[in-house]
This record gives sequence, structure tokens and C-alpha cells, in this order.
Amino acid sequence: MNQDYIKPDPWSIIEEGFDAEKVKSSESLFSIGNGAMGQRANFEEDYSGETFQGSYVAGVYYPDKTRVGWWKNGYPEYFAKVLNAPNWIGLKVSVNGENLDLHHCKEVKNFRRELNMKEGFYRRSFEVTMQNGTEIAVTSTRILHLDQDELGIINYEVTPLNRNAEIVFSPYLDGGITNEDSNWDDKFWDTLSVSEADHQAFIRSMTMKTEFHICTYMQSEVYLNKTNATPEYTANLEDRFVQFNYAISAPQGETASLRKYAGYTVSLDHAPDALVDAAKATLDKGIGNGYENLKKSQAEAWTSIWEMADITIEGDVEAQQGIRFNIFQLNQTYLGKDARLNIGPKGFTGEKYGGSTYWDTEAYCLPFYMATKDHEVARNLLVYRHNHLQKAIENAEKLGFTNGAALYPMVTMNGEECHNEWEITFEEIHRNGAIAFAIYNYVRYTGDHGYVPEKGLEVLIGIARFWHQRANFSTQKNKYVILGVTGPNEYENNVNNNWYTNFTAKWCIEYAASEIEKVKEEYTSDYERIISKTGVTELEVSEWMKVASDMYFPFSEEHNIYLQQDSFLDKELITVADLDRSQRPINQQWSWDRILRSPYIKQADVLQGFYFYEDHFSQEELERHFDFYEPFTVHESSLSPCVHSIQAAKLGRMEQAYTFYLRTSRLDLDDYNKEVEEGCHITSMAGTWLSIVEGFGGMRVRDDHLEFHPRIPDHWKEYTFKVNFRGQILKATITRDRNSFELSGEQPLTIKVNGVSKIIEPTTY
Repeated sequence: MNQDYIKPDPWSIIEEGFDAEKVKSSESLFSIGNGAMGQRANFEEDYSGETFQGSYVAGVYYPDKTRVGWWKNGYPEYFAKVLNAPNWIGLKVSVNGENLDLHHCKEVKNFRRELNMKEGFYRRSFEVTMQNGTEIAVTSTRILHLDQDELGIINYEVTPLNRNAEIVFSPYLDGGITNEDSNWDDKFWDTLSVSEADHQAFIRSMTMKTEFHICTYMQSEVYLNKTNATPEYTANLEDRFVQFNYAISAPQGETASLRKYAGYTVSLDHAPDALVDAAKATLDKGIGNGYENLKKSQAEAWTSIWEMADITIEGDVEAQQGIRFNIFQLNQTYLGKDARLNIGPKGFTGEKYGGSTYWDTEAYCLPFYMATKDHEVARNLLVYRHNHLQKAIENAEKLGFTNGAALYPMVTMNGEECHNEWEITFEEIHRNGAIAFAIYNYVRYTGDHGYVPEKGLEVLIGIARFWHQRANFSTQKNKYVILGVTGPNEYENNVNNNWYTNFTAKWCIEYAASEIEKVKEEYTSDYERIISKTGVTELEVSEWMKVASDMYFPFSEEHNIYLQQDSFLDKELITVADLDRSQRPINQQWSWDRILRSPYIKQADVLQGFYFYEDHFSQEELERHFDFYEPFTVHESSLSPCVHSIQAAKLGRMEQAYTFYLRTSRLDLDDYNKEVEEGCHITSMAGTWLSIVEGFGGMRVRDDHLEFHPRIPDHWKEYTFKVNFRGQILKATITRDRNSFELSGEQPLTIKVNGVSKIIEPTTY
């Protein structure tokens, strides 16, 4: 059974009723962020039950030493991870001498959480009877401000219900935190100073090894019935901790509240010795604006985001809630303001995967940001990889490659490979292809052809050189083969001739060669600069093309399909339908040995190739491969259901496409894989967007124009989405009876709908 405690609502994620067993899952689901920082939805007040504390700062990481019992040449020396940063949300609450802790209260009633996605705030409310008999109502609202992205605000309200109450609010900062996933229990943070004055407190910290400096800061105001009644405070200072204590009397039925302004200033944006002054300036501006104005401007900022990014669905509340949750979390994680940053698979919701950059960004996230932001945001994601090209060349050199061959890391913070699993670090080389495809995809969509001569071609050359060297000629097959790899389907390790990897290698080489010719003809000065820098020659390119033209692809004549890898048919081909439900998910029930011998597919592999390179294959070929591989797919990767949804929609199998859509859109809300307490699957959420826009909407770019082949699930009455195509905003409205398009721009736009050309004139909507 999937979890089902999240209430259906089109604009909010809602939990009603307190259940200690769900606390860690809800901490993930109700996480908030603003692109610069984020945090799990931990309680502000003390909680002695099971919890997973997590606050994170974009771009700040630690190189935790890789934990292995052996070492091989080229193995990463560290596993980079996003750090659990000093905690600024903390607030001890004493009522008539007793500390508030939901784990120890006599009774908890009317507990409710809401993640308001429309306006961008997290609110929690409840009533409790404490051990001393005092009954109180509590409402806490938290915001991580989008415009002032170094600032967070908490408005914490306590109303005594059955008697007068002496309340002590004790806001604190805690620099003595640790990660749940440390390999060696290393000390990640060094606390440099703790200071306080005039209701303000500051902890200056520095990460060990990487030497990122952070100032964690706070200032609070106390109100009685919304009138400022901030009393004098006492302060507790320790080596890594500072706490203020504000005492206030609250008559029965009246509300005492503490407004806490807090956050981080970081050496990524300020000089280390200027962090405290920067924090003071942020506090002055934040408190000057005030809580209500900050809440209003937060809502306005989210309105602006939703105006472009929203997808509406009529007739299916759970589907609507799912897509908005995905879009909301993507925007909380990355807003495209800083080319130094990227998108971690868990965003700001947990520590799994180290918060690092994976191929997910290029394969899944780039299209979302291209279509819902200005194209410069997507360009920044490509620039991120261009800036790491030299590191990619060094990564390849460690593995024995030469002549500027580039292998981009599977996992990275700064361009270096920092994953700690053998089969991923050395074998999952298909990630190189996603980076090349992203350049192609970006140019195809935006029309920014200048990116290739400016930055992209050097990346493509490095990647082509890698594939040329990674393949070897098999005299037995009289073809080039690629041995010892892991494809996107991580349930097959160290296999030979993974079809997706081989086809990707061929495609990358051919694309790089064609772009070299194009730059030579159209961008002469750039061509000369690139040739001088890379030393690539016509002879070398011809050697690449031999590999591409003679690449081997495993194929079954019996089934008339490409095989995932050479020995796939040697497996015992029992479909998922014949697998006992008690054995699912197999990654939590089976040994790795058993998984590797099974036919079960973690995520789309051959079908991933048919998605990326679809113009190379017919509808009939897609249908054959879908029918063969889908029955063996367990979708235990978050990146799998969205691809299957897109492919099912293309085949006109709308009930199947809809089922896969629900799985990808509600993967975390319904906790399909029983792991949401570790954090949400942020990068796969972009795949959810793709499943509507490219799946149901059938959007493609062909011959420099947008095409649509719209379909609608039986469960929906209507859906709409917008895309920013080359500076013009196109809105699609799809119903059972009609497909309509509205254009906001300056010039008419020619599109194709179900193969028929239409000219859309600009309108205002």
C-alpha cells in the first residue's frame, strides 16, 4: 500500500492529525527552499521523537573521505556531500514552566500542516494539553524569501486556551550539528565565533577542507495580540550555540507570538570578514519591511513564477496537486540566478546522493527550465558543464584516456568525480551522452546557435574523443564494441554492449563531427580558435567516424528488438506481473546478486534511448520495444515512470500513460518507493513536467518549429500549459473537443498541430 495521508488539494500539501510515524516523511514533503537555501520541515520547538534535522545552503559542500576497503587507480578520493548547515529555526517554548514537546504532551489535537504552494509558505497548527494541564493552541508560519534569498522568517503564535500562561520564547542558533550520512563521523564545521548584541545573534562557521564561510544569524520580536511587546532578554552563549530568552504573560484567549528573522550569509557572495555586516544589513531590511509585507512580497514572487510555470488540470485534483508539487519543488531548488549552482537529486529536502549534480540535470531538468524561464537560465546549466571541461579531461586522464578526451563525472560539486560506488564511477559512462544531448536540445529549442562555437563545441570534442577511445574493435564481431558498462538501468552492472550506451556513443560522435563542419563554415574565427586550442584534425574526426559507423548493437532476430545488452536473453524472463508483491521493491527485499541476475529493469534503458533519439526510430519500432521491455520494468528509479508515460502517450495508450503520470507526479506524495523520509526526488519532478508537455501535449521541436500532438487522459476535462519559445509565450489549452493556442509576443508564430501548420497571431491573455 502507498501512503495516503496527504489530503487532495489543488494548491496545497495538507496533513491532518499528528502521527509520530509520519514525522520524518512529512519533514521531506513539507520542505521549503528559495534556490539559495532550504530546509526540511522540522519542528521549530523541541521534539524528542524520531526526526531528521536538515538545513542546507546551495553550493556549500564537504569532501567526505570515500569509505572503501580497497583502492584502484582513478577511484574518487572523496564523496562530496551537501552539509547539514547550522540550525537557525530553533525555538524552545516554555509554558507555565514546562517545555513544549509534542512527543511528551498529554494530548495533541487538530494538528495540521500546510505547504501553501500558491503563496510560498509552510504553516503548522495544533492544540495540545501539556503535562501541567495547560492547554494551548499553536500556529507557526515559515517563509524562505525568494527576493531576499538570505532571509527566512518564522511567525510562531501561542494562545493559552484554559488559563493564563507565562510563556518563555527561547529562539536559538545551533552550530553544533552533524550529517546523518557521514562516512567517518568527521567534523564538518569549525565554529569561529559566537556573538550577540541588541536582540541580534551571529555564529560564524567555516567548513573543514573546503573553507566555505557562513554566518548564521537571527533577530526576534515578541508580540501580544499583534502589538509589539518585545521584552528585555537574557542570553545563553556556548561554544557553538546562542539562545535568547523572552518572557511574556499571555492571558487566557490572547495570543503571544515571536517573529524570528534569520538565515545565512555565505562567502560565495561576500568576503568572509564581511559576513556579519551583511547579515546585519539583511536583518535591517527584513525587519524594516516587516512580516506582513514580506509575506505579501513572497506571494507576489510566487505569483510571477506560477504565471509562467503553472500547469492546470480540470477534473482530477490528485493529478493537479501532483504536478504543482513538482513544479513548486523545482523552483524552490533552482531558480537559475547563479551559474555556479546546479540541481541536486534531493534538492534541499535530504542528504541522500550528497546534494551533488548528476546527469539528471541535462536529461530531465534542462527542458523544464528552457520552457518555463528565460533561456539564459537553461544556458547557465550548460555553462556550468563548460566551466568544468578541464576537470572532465582530468577525470578521463585518471582512467587512462588521452588527447583531451573528457569524461564528465557521474556525481560532482566542482567538476571532479566524487561518487563512491564502483559500478557508477567507472561504468555508468552514458552520462557523457546526456551532456552532449543537452547542448543539442538547447540549441534546437532556443535557436541559440551561437552557443556551440562560443562554448559547446569544445565540450562536444572532448566527449567524442572519449567515446572514440572507450570503444574497441572486436575481430569476432567485426564491429566496435563498448565493454564493462552500466546503463541507466542500474540493475545490470558490468555488462557488455549496453544498447543505450553504444547508441549514445555513435550519436555523440556524429553530432560533434557535424557541428565541427558547421562551425567551420559559419563561424570562421571561432573555428580557428577551437582548432588551435583542441588540436582536432580532419584525420582524427575520420577516425571517430569509423567507430560511429561500425558500432555494434545487440539485436534479437527472434523478438525483432535491440537487446539491453549482449546477454539479456540469458536471463530467466519472468515479468513483473508474475513477481509476488511481497518482493517489491526488490532493492529493499533482495540481495544485489539476485537483482543483477534478474531481468528486472530499474529504469527505462532502451526506452530512454528511444525517447532521446526518437527521430532515428519508427513508431512501430517504439511499440515493439515498449511491449517487450515495459513488462520487466519495476520503476524503482524515480527517473523511470516519466519516460514510460511519454512513450505510452506517443503510442496512444492513454490509460497506461496516465498511470505512469500519477506515479511520477505523486512518487513522493504517495511514497511509491517507501523512501520519502530520506528526501524528495527533485530532478525526476522535471520528468513529471515532461510527461504532460511532451507526453500528453506531444510537444516537439522539428525543423525549427514547435509541433504538438495533443492527447488527454479520460480522467481530465481540460489541461493547460505554457512554454517560452524563443522569447514568445505560447499557451496550450487541451480539451476533449478542441486544442487551442494563444500567443503572447510580438510576431506571429507558426506551429504544427497533428501535422497541420497553423499561424498563431499574438494576443493578450
